[in-house]
Formats: sequence, structure tokens, C-alpha cells
Amino acid sequence: MARPLPRRERIEPVLDRSAESSESSDSEFDIRLDANDRTAGASKAAPKRSRRAAEDDDVEDAEFFDVDEDEPRPRSRRATRKSSARRKARRRRGGGDGGGFSLFRAFRRTLKWGIILGVWGIVALVGAVGYYATKLPSDADWSVLPKRPPNIKILANDGTLIANRGDTGGEFVKLDELPAYLPQAVIAIEDRRFYSHFGIDPIGLARAAVTNLRSGGVVQGGSTLTQQLAKNLFLKPERTFDRKLQEAIMAVWLEAKYTKAQILEAYLNRVYLGAGAYGVDAASRRYFGKSARDISLKEAAILAGLLKAPSRYAPTSNQKAADDRADVVLGAMHDAGFITAADEKKAAAVVITPREEGDGGSARYVADWVADLVPDVVGALDQDVIVETTIDAHLQDAAGRAVTETLDKSGKTYGVSQGALVAIDGTGAVRALVGGRDYQKSQFNRAVEAKRQPGSAFKPFVYLTALEFGLTPETVRIDEPTRIGKWEPKNYEKTYKGPITLQTALALSINTVAVQLANEVGPASVVKTAERLGIHSPLQPNPSIALGTSEVSLLELTDAYVPFANDGYAVPPHVISAVKSVDGKTLYQRPETKPTQVIDPTYIGMMNSMLQDTLSRGTGRKAAIDGWPAAGKTGTTNDSRDAWFIGYTANLTAGVWLGNDDFKPTKRMTGGSLPAQIWHRFMVEAHKGVPVANLPGDYTFRDPNAFQADAAPQQTIGQGQPAPAGWQDPSGSGYPQQDNTPTGSTQPAVGSDGNYAAAPDPEASDGTPGPNDQGYYGNGQRVIQQEPLWGNDPYTVQNGGPVPPADVGQDGSYQTHPRQGGGFLRRLFGG
Repeated sequence: MARPLPRRERIEPVLDRSAESSESSDSEFDIRLDANDRTAGASKAAPKRSRRAAEDDDVEDAEFFDVDEDEPRPRSRRATRKSSARRKARRRRGGGDGGGFSLFRAFRRTLKWGIILGVWGIVALVGAVGYYATKLPSDADWSVLPKRPPNIKILANDGTLIANRGDTGGEFVKLDELPAYLPQAVIAIEDRRFYSHFGIDPIGLARAAVTNLRSGGVVQGGSTLTQQLAKNLFLKPERTFDRKLQEAIMAVWLEAKYTKAQILEAYLNRVYLGAGAYGVDAASRRYFGKSARDISLKEAAILAGLLKAPSRYAPTSNQKAADDRADVVLGAMHDAGFITAADEKKAAAVVITPREEGDGGSARYVADWVADLVPDVVGALDQDVIVETTIDAHLQDAAGRAVTETLDKSGKTYGVSQGALVAIDGTGAVRALVGGRDYQKSQFNRAVEAKRQPGSAFKPFVYLTALEFGLTPETVRIDEPTRIGKWEPKNYEKTYKGPITLQTALALSINTVAVQLANEVGPASVVKTAERLGIHSPLQPNPSIALGTSEVSLLELTDAYVPFANDGYAVPPHVISAVKSVDGKTLYQRPETKPTQVIDPTYIGMMNSMLQDTLSRGTGRKAAIDGWPAAGKTGTTNDSRDAWFIGYTANLTAGVWLGNDDFKPTKRMTGGSLPAQIWHRFMVEAHKGVPVANLPGDYTFRDPNAFQADAAPQQTIGQGQPAPAGWQDPSGSGYPQQDNTPTGSTQPAVGSDGNYAAAPDPEASDGTPGPNDQGYYGNGQRVIQQEPLWGNDPYTVQNGGPVPPADVGQDGSYQTHPRQGGGFLRRLFGG
């Protein structure tokens, strides 16, 4: 039986109050304890207790409250002990200090701060979006999809494509016009969840982040097709956080504004795919030579593979890398369910041969020229257009091959690196144009933009002027040393033939006779004749004009020969027939242009007789075409820097130029060598299957060596016959009237109204020169003028005579005609 604890008398705290206020209830209390308030002798008499009991006493002794506060009375010692025991038990059950209560409290605190941080994160995100939204392009720039840069689709006269020009290099293709596997290939390799995300792909971003973290670098991107389109349309291609956030904002906006089909269509027509090609159509034409509408599954995989790195996977630069990448795309298409395993295997086995850069190179010169001309006829472009041209695809190909292959074969031998060719028909339509040897290496159009000295190819204008002044092909001049002022021109062979007819002098390209004729009729008259026939470049009216020292382009020189083949009629050259919109609306149609007759029909026959002789027995023999009447003229400049051949049939006029861009002399190349050979090769191809036609004019040359004649026969216009059909005098006053008055003047016989008149040979006033005719030998041949024809000092502005050629040296030798201005570009291109 347990022994009962000894009963102790409970002693309540005793308040110490002063004697004066012991009886008053309003007295202040002092609740501090002193020694009298404790159990007497407790420290000695109390039996020994356990340590836990002592700790409990300590707890109990500490539970005193200030009676001034409204606190409850201390609980009993029993209740306190129970509460303490429960707390200890909970600590033991929780596995240590805090226990289950601490885990719950940690979770609650985590949740609490997570919510707080989430709210502030959303606030920060909204603020950042708002901030970067203010830096986006204005609403006017992206309220709708910006128009794609306009494309110029250039067609030959048979409707075949020559090339596309514009910032994109290809035409806009609608999504439903493309084979289904092309957009599928792009989606499979670039954005497989394209049809399910809202512009941003969180799964793709997470996957890219993990992949990049594992690799230790950026090896995979998380941008969607919509984000890439937003970047291409509105933003700069910089890799910054600001741009990525703006890209995401605009991607979400695009998804909200447009359908998936519209976004995909815009992307496929704008994405860069290397080699200057923007859009799948431009890339397809560049790499495969066909429209994107017609590509195969393997070709579609190659295009889709280019998106990762266009320069690295371009089939024109690395065929193996392109094939390997295409196999990856095909595998992705199979994984996405777009194609079967059999389709994948079949496509992977196909070998694609890419189109070389140089293919169709000569036609690209035409495309560049046409693209430059389009704004002149329709104004600034704001839509895709289709341009119909006069170019004959077959002739264009023949011209390109003639120039390139001839230079490849013989260019090194002659020291020549560049060439150009132009072909024009009687309507002024340009049928072929080659601007250089290799478009890939040089895009400069030497047929249109370069200006070079034509040399002797300019002489037909001198001889035509002489005919209009009354001379004939049978007129005789003396090939001998000739001096005009301090200038003494030389023949190419440095020899002289003595008396010679104009026909022979032109056929053999005698320089002295051409200079004599220009001096007789006046350089200014020669300039007017050349301008009347189609030369528009500035020409210097000095004696050296006879030898072609003023620079012209191949296009205008060839066009100036067209009237010889066209019965005296001239038509401005043109290459654009019509311009239409994609939906077929005509934006421009070339108006019908009435030809203008710039050469009298009588002189047409004479000129064609002389220029035909150039091909039959003169300097252009290598250009002769079997079975076809043809005429033309060679041209070679000082030190053989430029070599020309301009010739024509009744069907076509063509001109060829060869030389070096840096004006380096060739190895004695003449117009009768490679240029004549190129012209012959091209014209033979151009006339296959074409009915033979004679050149206009019925003049027959009567060689003085074949019959007896004291002087050349008198030639007049008209002889009482009715005017030829279509003849229009350049002065505009009508057909010239008959005038049989012979003249020995060096001026043309024209009436007061400016009309042409009959012009007999100026060598004799009555047909037989007399002994008193100053300036004539007894045989009727004119003496070379040693004195100026325009006064004592013909080379002064005061006397109104021609200025001396700028290329006359102090020693009288013929030097290179100086070109206007200097600079590297002019020396390089001659323009």
C-alpha cells in the first residue's frame, strides 16, 4: 500500500502592504515576493525529489502573472503537467523537434510564398510584356500581314520563263498549289505541333532547353513557325532576350489574327533558303530549275532541310550534306505520319542533280535589263507582275552558246576575256541579248551599259553621208598618206593602195579614205547622220569621228544598222511587249510604232552593195553565210582593244563586241576574226528554216576596172519616177524634187526647203574635169586636200570648223582616244 504524501499547508502569496493603508481597498499592491511568502524551511525540510519533479516545480514557480493585466489566473499544477506531457509526446511522435506540426507548417509556408511569388511573377511578366510591347513596330506596320515584295516574272515571246526578278527571286505560290508533302516536310522538321499550339510551343521550349543543357550549348531552338514568321516580317534578326520576347508577343497575335493556313502560306513564300532565294518557289527554281508546284518528295525534303542552315545544306555547294539532311527530313515525315516507310525508302534512294548557277546565264542579262525597264512603263510596283518580252528563247540560247563557247575555245589565244551580242529584227524587237561571257562571274551588261569606241564599224555612217552629198560607190579616192592639221591617220596594215573606189575602200576598211570623206562632208554632218539612224551617245564632231573614236554601246550601234536591212526604216529598239498582273489585267501594252524612214531608198541600195562586198571580198569574209545575202562591217580600235562585227540579213540584224573590261589590248584580234566567227555561228542557227530573202535595194556596183569610164556615173534621186511607197523625207517636207543640175561642191544638193535633190558626182561639173579645175588631176581623180577646207585655221571655234581630235599626238601618230572622266569603274566597264 502506497504511503500517502505528507500534507503540506498551501501558503498563498502574501501582499506586503503598509500599515497606513492596510484597511483600505483602494491601496496600491506590490506583488513582488519576498522570503516570507515562501514555505518556511522548504529548502531544508522538503524531502528529496526527482529531477523531473524539480523541473516541474521550476515550471510552476515561473507561472506568475501580473495582476494588473487582464489575464486568467494560472492553471493548476496538474493541468500544467498534463499540457507539458502532451507537448513532449507530440515531439516524440514527430521524430524530433517540430514533428508533424513542422512539416505541415513548412508546406503551408511554401504554399503561401509560392502564391505570393506567383502573383508577383505574373505582375512582373505583365509589366515586361507591356514594356516590350511599347517597343514593337507601330500598329500600322503589323495590323495586317505586310505585302510580300513584288516579283517580276519575265517570259520569252513563246511564254517560257526567262527568270524571276525582285527581292524574293520567285513568284508567290498559294498553299493549295503546292504538293502536300512540301508543307508537311517543313512542319515535320521544324514545328511538329504547328496545328496544336497557340504561337508558342511550351513543350518545344522545354525540350530545347533540356537538349541545350545536356549539350552545353545551343544546338536546338524552340521557335515555332509562327515565331519565325513574326521575326521575318517585323523584327531584326538579332539574338537577344528583347527580340525573343517581342517575337513571342507577335506570334501570339498572328495566331489570334490569322488562320494556320494563312500563316503557313506566308511563311513558305518568305523564308530564306540560300543563294539569294526567298520563298520555296525561288529556291526551287534556283536549285532544281522548276517551279515549287512541280517538285518531287525528295526535292521537297531538300528544301525543308535548308531551313536549319541554308549555306551548309545547299545542294549546289554540298550534295552529300544536302542528301543526308533530306534523309533526316524524310524520317521526321514518317514519324509524324505524313508518309509511309515505303515512301521514305523510295524517296531516299532518288538522286537529285542540282541546277548549276551558270545555267541560263545569258538570259539573266536580259532579265536584269527588263527588271530595270519595268518601272519606266508601269511605275513603282506594288504587286507581282508578268512581263512578256520579245526575246526568242531559241535565239537567246544560241547567242549565249556562241559567245561563251567561242571564248572558251579561242579567247586565251587572242587575249580576250569578254564578249557581248545583240540581235534585233526589222520591227525593233530585241530577239537575243548576251551581256557577258559568264553571268555568275560578272553581272555587268556589256551589251547595254558599256560604251566603247566602235572603230571602223562607225564608217558606214561616214559613207552614207558621202552618198547623200552626191558621191557613189564608184567614186574614186586616193589611198595615200593624208594629213589634217597635225593629224595623220594610218591604215591598219600601214600600206597604201593608191586610187580606189569608195566601195573597195569600205570593203577593205581603208582609214585614209574614210578620213578624207569625213573631212569633205564635215564631221558635224557625219554626227547628224549617225544620230538620225539611232546613235544617242554623245559624238564629238572632229575629223577622227571617221574612225569611230566616240564611244557607243553595242545595243545602239546594232540598232543604227537596222535601217540598212529594213529598207531605210528605223524603229526604236524594245524588249518589253506587255506587262500584266497575276490575275491577267494588262498594265502596259507596247503601242504600235510607225517606222520612220531615215535613209533614201536609192542610198539603201548603194550602202547594201558596199557592205555586202565587205563579206564577199573584204574584212568580213569569215562572217559570210552560204545561201543568204548578208552585209556588215568590221571594227577594230587602237591596239586591238575592241573588236566588232555588225551585220545583217533581210531577216535579222546582229552585233558582236569582244574585248577586256580593263581595256587591256588583245593579241591583234580584229573584227574580222573572232567577232565575225561568233556572228556567223549565231546567224546560221538563227536562219535555219527561214526562207531566203534579198537585201533591200537594187543597186549594182560597176567596177571601173571592168569598163572604161573617165569618171564615176552620175547618181540622182527620182529621175522623174514617182516617189517610193512610204518614203518620208527626214525634213518632213515630202519627196525630193528632180534636180539635174550637176555640182562639184562638197555640200549636198538641197533646195531652199531642205529637201534632198539629185546629186551628181561632185568630182566634175560637166562630167569631164578640165585643166582649169583646181584640185583635180587630169584623170578626173581629186587631189587630197593638204589645206584646211574651213579657212586658214580650221581648228578654232572662231572659224566654226571642226575641233582637232583629242587623240592626235605631237608627232602626228594616232593614239588612244581619251575617255571622259576617270576612276576604276569606268576603266573596268568602259561606260
